[in-house]
Amino acid sequence: MQDILHQIIATKRQELEQMRRPKPSLRQALLASSTGIIAEFKRRSPSKGWLKEEGNPSEIPLSYQQNGAAAISILTDRQYFGGHDRFIVEARQSGVSIPVLYKNFVIDELQLYEALLCGASAVLLIAACLPKQECTALLQTAHALGLEVLLELHDERELDYADLPADAIGINNRNLGSFVTSVEQSFRLAERLPKDAVKVSESGISSPETISQLRQAGFRGFLIGETFMKTPDPGVALRNFIDAIK
Repeated sequence: MQDILHQIIATKRQELEQMRRPKPSLRQALLASSTGIIAEFKRRSPSKGWLKEEGNPSEIPLSYQQNGAAAISILTDRQYFGGHDRFIVEARQSGVSIPVLYKNFVIDELQLYEALLCGASAVLLIAACLPKQECTALLQTAHALGLEVLLELHDERELDYADLPADAIGINNRNLGSFVTSVEQSFRLAERLPKDAVKVSESGISSPETISQLRQAGFRGFLIGETFMKTPDPGVALRNFIDAIK
């Protein structure tokens, strides 16, 4: 019995060691990428309903990787986006090795542990959901766990969050109240972000031309979901999109 116990504990130590290993960096992936596309696995939208109810987390994220994504975002919110933490687990098990963003409405440090356990590289923190003091505490805990942070802003009222030591700063072009989307939001706020920030434009990007314009404005990351997920083959749609940028 004692030998079996020792074997179990040795295996458990190996599992924990693997969990502690550094995950691929979202920040570095965006800086190194020629396109900077964070392709999103999103099966449902509160405003548009199901985009791809049968979307397979073991297939689409891997296809994104194979077709040129710099990183992958996976929605894990269940009720409004049809997501689940296990989607990241299944994506990793399928062979996804590039950075994965745990995209949810993170309001408690318990969710950071969930992100760590399922294999995410980074977490999304949304300024609109968090008082600055709470956002700071969550960012510090994420870093202590080895997770990077994409800090999301929406408008000028949240610019004071930009001095937090996030690994990347996102501008969400979608108003979370009205769900109206305008990429002009990114252009308007770009110059008001720290010059050394890795800037990410999120939502409403549907044309390669917009990527080129955003790059000229200083953005290095581009989070795109619905443009790909509403097509029959999201991975192929990504490849065609990237080819059009070049």
